[in-house]
Amino acid sequence: MYRFLLSRQWVILTLVALVLVPTMIELGFWQFHRHERRVAQNALIADNLKAKPLPVEELTSPGHTVPRADYWRTVTATGTFDTAHEVVVRRRTSSDDRVGVHVLTPLVLRDGKTVLVNRGWIPAAADQHSFPPVPPAPKGEVTVTGRLKADETTGASGIKDLKGLPDRQVMLISSRQQAELIGREVLGGYLELTAPEPAGGTPETIAEPDHDSIGPHMAYAVQWWLFTAGVPVGWVILVRREKRDREAQDAVTDVPASPEPATAEA
Repeated sequence: MYRFLLSRQWVILTLVALVLVPTMIELGFWQFHRHERRVAQNALIADNLKAKPLPVEELTSPGHTVPRADYWRTVTATGTFDTAHEVVVRRRTSSDDRVGVHVLTPLVLRDGKTVLVNRGWIPAAADQHSFPPVPPAPKGEVTVTGRLKADETTGASGIKDLKGLPDRQVMLISSRQQAELIGREVLGGYLELTAPEPAGGTPETIAEPDHDSIGPHMAYAVQWWLFTAGVPVGWVILVRREKRDREAQDAVTDVPASPEPATAEA
């Protein structure tokens, strides 16, 4: 009755179904793990943003790699902005997705060390080879507050560190790179400025990271697992339909032909 399952067509179909089931189960777990990481990251962001601000020197030092546990931690720093070594970070977007640059200004601390401060977004110059007009940083000693971030890398950000850029323009925020340019010790990582508010609202400070949305990953995981359950169900439905069609065909074939009526002899 089910010998048709041994046909080439059905063997291939069955093998495809057997491959699809574990593949879709794995894809479901992949999305589930992405959901777990997103939930964990949201919790980390929320906790670090609510934590009591600390002096930046307590969380980082020259050559230090900021660990993920300290990302977005609120820190303070007191010093004087070194606008002579200010650079812009190319190809950055504003809160409404306009492409421009971030203004990266070194802040010289009281002990002579330096911390990089990302003061926010401004439009890029009309000519990509020109340095854009940057709003001036506050003069004199100032205390700033910001979110601590790790040095950017191509691997983590996907941004290529292009060479041969115009003077005072960079692709990535790197404390090591800036230390070489400035000639002073630079604390690892950098600050995303949150206070004081810039005069006139420019540069546009970077928005707080989203830590409320969990994304669609859990829904995708459930979808993959539903697809997994659908494969064997669909296979059984196709087998039963094939069996029914073959039985109907055999029934038609087995019906005896009606005898022809005899003709009267003349």
